[in-house]
This record gives sequence, C-alpha cells and structure tokens, in this order.
Amino acid sequence: MGISTSLATYWYFHLPNFVLAALMYTMLGRVLLGLMVDADSPNYIWRFFCRITDPVVAAVAIVTPKVTPPVVVWLFGFVWLFWLRVALHYTLLLLNLAPRFGGAAS
Repeated sequence: MGISTSLATYWYFHLPNFVLAALMYTMLGRVLLGLMVDADSPNYIWRFFCRITDPVVAAVAIVTPKVTPPVVVWLFGFVWLFWLRVALHYTLLLLNLAPRFGGAAS
C-alpha cells in the first residue's frame, strides 16, 4: 500500500493526529518562547503561538488550580495533547480502524 493510498484510506486517523500533533508542538514552542519573551510582547510570532494555543490553555486552566504559573499550565496542555493522541491511536487500534505496518507477519 502506498503512502497516498494510506492517507486517503485512513484520513480519519491521520487528520486528527496531525492537528493534535501540530497543537502539541505549538504548545511546546509557546513554552520555550515564553521563557524568552514577555507575556504582553508585540512579537508577531509570540502572538501567533498564543492565538493558536489559547483554546487548549483555556481548557486546561479549567481543571488546574488558579495559583499555578502559566508555564506549568502550558506544559500540562502539552502533556494532555500527547495523551489525547495516544488515546486516539489506541481507540482506533481497538476498533481495528488504525493503519498497521505491512509485512510478512501481518
């Protein structure tokens, strides 16, 4: 099975996985960039990272104590997105809907 065939066949796995991965790594970028710039910086890259990851931060902040520093909330967001990707893959594997490696054993 070719790559294009796999992408077309398993779009319901690849599309959410890609979106979650992009959010996850953007969240990590926000953590690293947050160590170097101020929270109210006019830097367009910082504003982009904030705009993209603010919905995730808001969701994580609901269940996180208010005294938690923002950088810790951002790291929790990264971890939650990682486990959401794992849960997606595991669920699709259980339902026999996830792509599998081809080979002699399969």
